Amino acid sequence: MDDSTGSTTPGEASAHTRRHNLAVAAAVAIDDPADFERASRGLVAQHATGTIGEGHVVWDIHRHDFVRATETAPETVNPSLWRQARLNCLHGLFEVDASGRHGVWQVRGYDLSNITFIAGDTGWIVIDPLTSVETARASLDLANEHLGERPVVAVIYTHSHIDHFAGVLGVTTQADVDAGRCRVIAPEGFLAEAVSENVIAGPVMLRRAMYMYGALLPQGPRGQVDCGLGKATPLGTTSLIPPTEEIDATGTELDIDGVRVVFQHTPGTEAPAEMNFHFPDLRLLCMAENCSHNLHNLYTPRGAQVRDALAWSKYIGEAIDLFAADTDICFASHHWPRFGTDDTRRFLEQQRDAYRWIHDQTMRLANHGLTPLEIAEHLDMPEGLRSEFHARGYYGTVSHNVKAVYQRYIGWFDGNPSHLHALPPEDAGTKYVEYMGGADAVVERARADVAAGEYRWAAQVLDHVVFADPTHRAARLLLADALEQLGYQAESGPWRNFYLTGAQELRADDLIDLGTSNLGGLAPAMTSEMLFDALAVRLVPERLGLDSWCVNVAVRDRGERHVVGISNQTLFHRPGQTDAEAVCTLSTTAASLIALIDGTVALDDAPDTEITGDSQVLTALFAGLDRWPRVFPIVTP
Repeated sequence: MDDSTGSTTPGEASAHTRRHNLAVAAAVAIDDPADFERASRGLVAQHATGTIGEGHVVWDIHRHDFVRATETAPETVNPSLWRQARLNCLHGLFEVDASGRHGVWQVRGYDLSNITFIAGDTGWIVIDPLTSVETARASLDLANEHLGERPVVAVIYTHSHIDHFAGVLGVTTQADVDAGRCRVIAPEGFLAEAVSENVIAGPVMLRRAMYMYGALLPQGPRGQVDCGLGKATPLGTTSLIPPTEEIDATGTELDIDGVRVVFQHTPGTEAPAEMNFHFPDLRLLCMAENCSHNLHNLYTPRGAQVRDALAWSKYIGEAIDLFAADTDICFASHHWPRFGTDDTRRFLEQQRDAYRWIHDQTMRLANHGLTPLEIAEHLDMPEGLRSEFHARGYYGTVSHNVKAVYQRYIGWFDGNPSHLHALPPEDAGTKYVEYMGGADAVVERARADVAAGEYRWAAQVLDHVVFADPTHRAARLLLADALEQLGYQAESGPWRNFYLTGAQELRADDLIDLGTSNLGGLAPAMTSEMLFDALAVRLVPERLGLDSWCVNVAVRDRGERHVVGISNQTLFHRPGQTDAEAVCTLSTTAASLIALIDGTVALDDAPDTEITGDSQVLTALFAGLDRWPRVFPIVTP
């Protein structure tokens, strides 16, 4: 690639990037075999073809064969990230511990996350049934084929992120759960948090997740290589079965099909609803996603609630005190286990210290008056942690985690009044470009910055040009080149994917059309109140007019009555009530209510639905709901 020109296709690593990546290779013990030994230990079997899905491919391990082909990182990939990518390529059914009558196995490498199988007295206890129905079912089939077929008698959701529950219908059924043949156990608040993240904020988070996980990138040395936390995200069917039991206190002990489990409640850590748990008779500890083989996110770039680094660190410390002395093997919802009491304790202590260090040092410098950007530029992990691969920034980074800690305590505003009411990107871009002598002049100067390897600055400047004039082809292509080199240098899988997907979007003539977002496979598990909350964020105020009104809603199959209405162009909801002043009564089923809110059926066509009274307001309401595109521009206006 000529560093001074913009490219319409992915290019080579520049000389600056090659030097950067060579320096990483020299500074990091890339050849350390310990994690490869842990990650490959206990392999029982692999999926016959590595391709999962009928009709369309949900998962294909062969897309990353280029990673398996060589130990040496290509020039376009950070060598440390390449090491993590090779580890995440190890796939199959692995024995964690089968020394007793209650054996434990994991299936890894067929989803972003792990699924764990424990042989109870009568059936499987399943921990975290993955992201998709298809990958979960294939994993269960693999376990049944090689370990002997068993019914699934319990499912444990460690926390409320979608890659740990959405494949549940691949391992059990709602009918089995309703009949008591399968227990579903989750931390307190699981359902509300799962819905909040994946429905209320679902469309914007899904689009940003396409960037974070490189879902639209081709796999290859110049494209998607890894996600740090796992290989990639599957493109399958999502589902949800609500918990039948919730854990709300540390020390809660359950007998699950003859297996004793002691729970540690850890809200507000890696997820708002999360829990670790210990198997005292097996001397096994599950750390959910609170400990993994990378530095995790205190703020995830796809968007979510900022996490509490101090609480996270303290909960890991509590787990050490409660369980470490009685643990021989520690496993988690991602990556590979740690084997041995001493290795487990050291791992947990270092993970504890990593999150505490970021918290304490961020706030120490914040109390000196430094801003998030200044702190992020100043801090790096202390040497004792920086040399540990599981504390490196393959997923989260010190840079954006520092900003998360600051945001949690102080908020988005850094105190500088110039930043209090800044212009939006399009307006600011126009002004910046005008001040700098016009778009062509800015692009010409930015070419020199790109040629000099000043990619961060060039990207910052060219971003203004693109938002001022998104049709300026030279600016778009040069910005794409700058982002691409930043991606080639990134140790974090999500950072690489963000940079390269941004470059991809800048070079494209049109965005991919993936249709509009909907409630998806989680909707049947949502309470009616959750459904009305989902309805509320689809309302377009100017389509509602200024009238206030309410309607009575009966959800017959749930035996529920509700009052739903509009006041000041805002939806309100009163459960368990009827209103004599209601303009009409809507009698329906949960399935039809979901379809109406989702916009997949018109009011007049909704099955099993009756209206008494004046239906005009409801017709207007459902006809006027907002629709969100699955793909919207991010690096352009």
